[in-house]
Amino acid sequence: MRIVRGRFAARPARYPNIAWPVWGMVWLLLTAVAFVRLDTPAGMVHGQWSGAGLAEFLTQFALGGWYLIPSALLLVAANLTDWRSLSRRSLMLVYNWTCLAFLVLSAVGLSGLLVNVLKYAIGRARPLYFQDFGVLALHPFAFDARFAGFPSGHATTMGAVFGVLLLLFPRRWYIAFVVTACLASTRVFVGAHYPSDTVAGFGLGCAFALACGLVFARLGFIFHPTPSGLPVRKASFRLIAPER
Repeated sequence: MRIVRGRFAARPARYPNIAWPVWGMVWLLLTAVAFVRLDTPAGMVHGQWSGAGLAEFLTQFALGGWYLIPSALLLVAANLTDWRSLSRRSLMLVYNWTCLAFLVLSAVGLSGLLVNVLKYAIGRARPLYFQDFGVLALHPFAFDARFAGFPSGHATTMGAVFGVLLLLFPRRWYIAFVVTACLASTRVFVGAHYPSDTVAGFGLGCAFALACGLVFARLGFIFHPTPSGLPVRKASFRLIAPER
């Protein structure tokens, strides 16, 4: 944390000129299209999806704990390690794993906190209550899990995971997208969320992860800053020791 404070103080806040408003409009448009075209059909067939058992199994991997707990344990292990006793190669490995743990905790953890505030503030009823309340029933600040549908927390986690993978492996972004989007969509098949809930959550998590990547690039952790576009992973960022 001393390194973070020092680098924030020494390095000016020069971030690339990413067209956030454009991407924000695309995200809102996709959410609106899902709401208009998909939410009502999804509510009408709630509980009738084939393969719901598989979705129940897969949806567990969209829980934030799968990503937050290992990251927190990595930080604990790094804190208990005597860094002064490590060789240069081992030191770089511990340093890189520590940076990755911070990135995942920041992207998944902070976006998870934000989405929980949003979903209870908005208070949208879940598909389970479609027959009673319809597709757009809002109960702001009801603090009831029945009215905590928008955005989806699981989908936000998957969006953040996708954002992290996009930053780390930009050439394989399509694989990461397919896997994380499929896991996010299971929330619809298990009847916990409408499609627009998952689209909104996925976009929110992805944007949060990319913003974290920009901050990490400014600090010199994992990424190089770039004048335009997303940061680029450093050549020194390796999670497995190279063969001699």
